[in-house]
Amino acid sequence: MYEIFVVCYLLVALALIGLVLIQHGKGASMGAAFGAGASGTVFGSSGTGNFLTKSTTVLAVLFFVLSIVLGNLTAKQSKPDDGVDFFQTVPALNEQAPAKQDDVNDIPVGN
Repeated sequence: MYEIFVVCYLLVALALIGLVLIQHGKGASMGAAFGAGASGTVFGSSGTGNFLTKSTTVLAVLFFVLSIVLGNLTAKQSKPDDGVDFFQTVPALNEQAPAKQDDVNDIPVGN
């Protein structure tokens, strides 16, 4: 499920980038006002602006919705085990060497 959302997110992002790059800036409309080939377009003189603007709006809303959904799915996932518990410090055992026994009297002798 998560992978499907990630693939859709990527496709929407690429489509949004493509639509933004296709659109003309505000300065390009002055050339179209004087008949610079605007009537020869597929959508007419003003159709491309409305179509691309609406498409960009729909893709932007879809992009933000997918961002929120992916954020919620990621936040609800459990944290993977990173092995920190393995590296916790273990208290050192203070073992003392057994006292040496004197062979003759069986009395412990210090080191």
